[in-house]
This record gives sequence, C-alpha cells and structure tokens, in this order.
Amino acid sequence: MTPPPPDTAPILIVDDMEENLVALEAVLSSLTPKVVRARSGEEALKAMLREEFAVVLIDVLMPGMNGFETAANIKGLDQTKDVPIILLTGASVDPNYAYRGYTVGAADFLIKPFDPWLLRTKVNVFLDLYRKNHQLSSQADQLKRLLTGSGEGPAAAEPRRPEVREAESHRSESHRPGPPGPESSATPTAGDEARLSDIASRLVQIELLLRDARGAESTGLADRIAALEESVERLMAGREV
Repeated sequence: MTPPPPDTAPILIVDDMEENLVALEAVLSSLTPKVVRARSGEEALKAMLREEFAVVLIDVLMPGMNGFETAANIKGLDQTKDVPIILLTGASVDPNYAYRGYTVGAADFLIKPFDPWLLRTKVNVFLDLYRKNHQLSSQADQLKRLLTGSGEGPAAAEPRRPEVREAESHRSESHRPGPPGPESSATPTAGDEARLSDIASRLVQIELLLRDARGAESTGLADRIAALEESVERLMAGREV
C-alpha cells in the first residue's frame, strides 16, 4: 500500500452504477484532489491494497460482493482495517441495514437521497482526522530521529503556528535556569544544546496536535508529552553553566 501525501487525502467511492459514481465525485471533488472510483467490492479491495485512502464510501446494494461484505473484508485486513467506511443505501431498505452496517465496522450510514452538504460535512471530518494523524506521525518520526541521534544535526526548522510559539515562550518563562549547582560543571556542546532545543520545540507541536484531536486517549498522551517537555527543559537548564 502506497501512502499518499497527507494533503491529498484520497477518497474511494464504490458503486456498481456509473451515474451514482459521477454524482458522488461531483459532491466530493471540492474536498480533495483525488477521488478514486470502484465498480465492485472486488475492485475496491484491489484499490485499497494498492494505495492508502482517508475514507471509503460504499453502496450497500451491489451485485456479487455487496456493501456489507465489502466492508467486512476491508476490516478483516491488517492493511485496511483502520480506514473509516461510510455505507450508502436507498430509502426503501430494511430497517436493520443500519445495525448491520455498524456491526461490520462502518463508521457511518447514510440513506439516499442525501443532502450534499451533509455528506461533505461527514466526509470532511474523516479527511481532517487523516491529515492530523499523518502530521502527528511525521512529527513523531522526526522526534524519534532526534532522540536517537540518527540525524547529522537538528532538523530543518519548520514554520510554527502562533500557538506553538506562545507555548514555547510560556514554557521557557516557567523554566528559567537558576544559579548553577555543583552538578552543572559539564559544559554542553553547541550541537547538544541545539538538539535539545529542537526536541523541546517538536514536543510542543506534538502536544498541540494531540490536544486538537478528540478523545480521552489523545488528552492522556498530550499530558504525557507535556511532562516530557518539562523534563527536557529541566535537562537543558541543568546543563547551562
């Protein structure tokens, strides 16, 4: 599976009717530059094994492998199990369809004809989550490289959001070093100080991303990152002569 650039955030739409695919693409094309079509469940699975998608929209009533079976197969593969699925179906459907959709792992269920604005809003939630996850993953990889010393020096500085700069300023005010103690005799090198400073900065960015995400787990991780930031800053203060 090939991960696309996070700004692309491709969408996969699955329907056996060409006119339905055209309509879906027209509604969703304003959200992302890449909307991929599949005319069957089998074709959808092949597409998902080739590349990564931010969200998949699947029509329930398809010949051969229907939408429920397609969703179940997607959730059954390690490579695709975390991709959110929205199931779509017509108005005259079995009232148990929504329940069946959720039991196979679908994240949402919409009945046609649906409001284009509502569909875009629901899909955009998953696109934002996809982009934030990629951004967080990238920050974590950069931090790992810095902590392990695998780079040749501090990573290139990236444009920082105003709230990042504010958080950095606040933390630096809160952790001004006191007079040097007897254990502070070791003189740090410029490279060491630059690396620690860069690590602290990236920790701030990761913390803010986690706090932007929803859920108790993200908040807990953000608190742990904040504690790590303080530890790094105390280490920096202790190394100053």
